[in-house]
Amino acid sequence: MSRSLLSIAELGETGLRRLLDISDHMAEVNRRPNPKVPALRGKTVCNVFFEDSTRTRLSFETAAKRLSADTMNFSVSQSSLNKGESLRDTVETIAAMGVDAFVIRHGSSGAPWQLGEWTSASVINAGDGWHAHPTQALLDMYTVRTALNRPVSVDGGSFDGLRVAMVGDIKHSRVARSTTEAFKLLGADVTWVSPKTLLPPTHDENVVANLDQVIDDIDILYLLRMQNERMSEALVPHLREYTARFGLTPERAARLGQHVLVMHPGPMNRGVEMAVDPGELPGSVINQQVTNGINVRMAVLFELLGSGSENSLTGNTES
Repeated sequence: MSRSLLSIAELGETGLRRLLDISDHMAEVNRRPNPKVPALRGKTVCNVFFEDSTRTRLSFETAAKRLSADTMNFSVSQSSLNKGESLRDTVETIAAMGVDAFVIRHGSSGAPWQLGEWTSASVINAGDGWHAHPTQALLDMYTVRTALNRPVSVDGGSFDGLRVAMVGDIKHSRVARSTTEAFKLLGADVTWVSPKTLLPPTHDENVVANLDQVIDDIDILYLLRMQNERMSEALVPHLREYTARFGLTPERAARLGQHVLVMHPGPMNRGVEMAVDPGELPGSVINQQVTNGINVRMAVLFELLGSGSENSLTGNTES
């Protein structure tokens, strides 16, 4: 694995499998009464979020602290960017304070790669535009691996035979791109379920235009929200019609097999893509996705900044 994590494509199948294995160690750490180890003591992680975030930002901050790293949270609204300072000058200023890793979310696709040109610190892509969200894909793979007890690791195993329906706003979703890529690397069969107006202009995926076409024959139902903040025009006639064709309604929920996992990256638009209470679905692993986000992001930080030895995960340290 390189010094940064920018996309699933650059991580590759070997790197993906290794991080899933390391996530097992992090899950064990997080089950301890004092879930903290000294693995990254002396390291500093800076979160730089140019877009709103709850799950990802708090997950990275928690992950860094549980590995005993120091954390810095950069507030765009209170920074010199509002005085005309360039992003490059801001990054170089923060780096000069002794930062070992930047975790960046930005509305422009490619921003994490550009940041990597300006610093020798590790760069972790926490979401760039419509392009990529690799740690979400990683936590999704880890959630499926643990929920279905699929032994996917550096020693072997795969998601061969798993049928995944990725449903909703594919066009504007970096999650859809990264998670689809990760599923396919591990052997799963992915179908996009979306209206034509919410598909990217070019793609190689199998596509159907109604959830009813696949709901009886899937193992994983992955629901995406309508990303209205990224839309400059109305791309569906009405939300009621969208729910009727693509939403998880009570009628569709009743058709799901007992083995089917229901996933969502959050935040959820209740009544639109999710017209039922996910807590009442036996296969819902949405809360597990949030929990596993900490395990996986600990694994990423450890892999990039740690000693490379899992022996440093064996001892507790006081807060």
